[in-house]
Amino acid sequence: MTANLTKQTDFDAIIIGGGACGLMCAVQAGFLGKRTLIMEKADRVGAKILISGGGRCNYTNLYASAQQFISQNEHFCKSAFAQWTVEDTISFFETYGVTGKEKTLGQLFPVSDKAKDIVKVFTDLCHDMEQEIWCDTEVKGIDQTGDGFTITYERNGREQQINTAKVVIASGGLPVQKMGATDFGLRVGRKFGMAITETAPALVPLTITGKDQPWYEQLSGSSIFCRVWNDRISFEENILFTHWGLSGPAILQISSYWKPGEYIYLDLLPDKNIEDLIQQEREVNGKKMLLSLLATLYTRKFAEALSDHLPVEKNLASLSKADIEAISQLIHEFRVKPAGDKGYDKAEVMRGGVSTDELSSKTLEAKKLPGLYFGGECVDVTGWLGGYNFQWAWACGFVIAQSL
Repeated sequence: MTANLTKQTDFDAIIIGGGACGLMCAVQAGFLGKRTLIMEKADRVGAKILISGGGRCNYTNLYASAQQFISQNEHFCKSAFAQWTVEDTISFFETYGVTGKEKTLGQLFPVSDKAKDIVKVFTDLCHDMEQEIWCDTEVKGIDQTGDGFTITYERNGREQQINTAKVVIASGGLPVQKMGATDFGLRVGRKFGMAITETAPALVPLTITGKDQPWYEQLSGSSIFCRVWNDRISFEENILFTHWGLSGPAILQISSYWKPGEYIYLDLLPDKNIEDLIQQEREVNGKKMLLSLLATLYTRKFAEALSDHLPVEKNLASLSKADIEAISQLIHEFRVKPAGDKGYDKAEVMRGGVSTDELSSKTLEAKKLPGLYFGGECVDVTGWLGGYNFQWAWACGFVIAQSL
């Protein structure tokens, strides 16, 4: 198909990707009197926003700071967060009718519990400021030209081209393919000689295979509050047993810090000491069976599952010192060696991406190629679960817009 070159001079920048970063960038550029065009591959913008948080959208976190982000350069995100704060996010959405409510651990959701309210803020503002949005538009390639860039794209069944002085890559990461996710941002980076930090699924369930799988499978659907840790970090939140392994907030969190072949550890009773509980109970009723004690701490189903590992047929008085030490180790240091993870289609985000060494931390412009910007998930900055990645996306959109 012959490409039709469209001369275009009325856009200050073209934004590739109509997700959180791209939408914020278009709106903030509009506030500054700049005109942008969003090219979105899907049939609507904000697709990932709409499914986040079960359709409720945890759009920021009250405690967001550089400490909750993983990157080869832990300081890189500080500049963006200094320019666009959590308070800025809250104020922005409140100005346009979305008030937040805190659920747990600083997680902020719209009072309406409707992610579509977040997207509507952006689509309304884009409409009011005449920021163009083209959906069902797939960018095929970007080429550097003398005075900027030529973008080749397919729209309405036709392959066409458009010229622009500045391009913003806000195309997301590899999760979730059924939502239209691709490696487009990484491919653009590679094409222009930029380093890519190794990518992997993050905030993703972990799998258990082999002889241990049946034990997890029998607990499928059971949830328990735990401390989950490795030698780098720990989290205290619920875990969820599944027929293929482990999920739940604490597991998703630790998955970003887990590498294949490593163990993770679970404290199944993080707020109490099992040895103390055994000692206290045996003084009152030494004939009480260990299983009965465990059934007061967990569901009966979970207590019985622990029977596979513990001397539950013994009463408390007959437990030896070695027995109690073994019980304590199992309860407070339950060792898990995941076989792998559930991959990008079950991951919340992608870890890694365009190397921060390639970008200005102040503007997110490519150092080697002025006029080309990268923001959001395709950059090597990955947040924790709980609204952190949205805060990064909003900050990126704001920062990039300032220098378009």
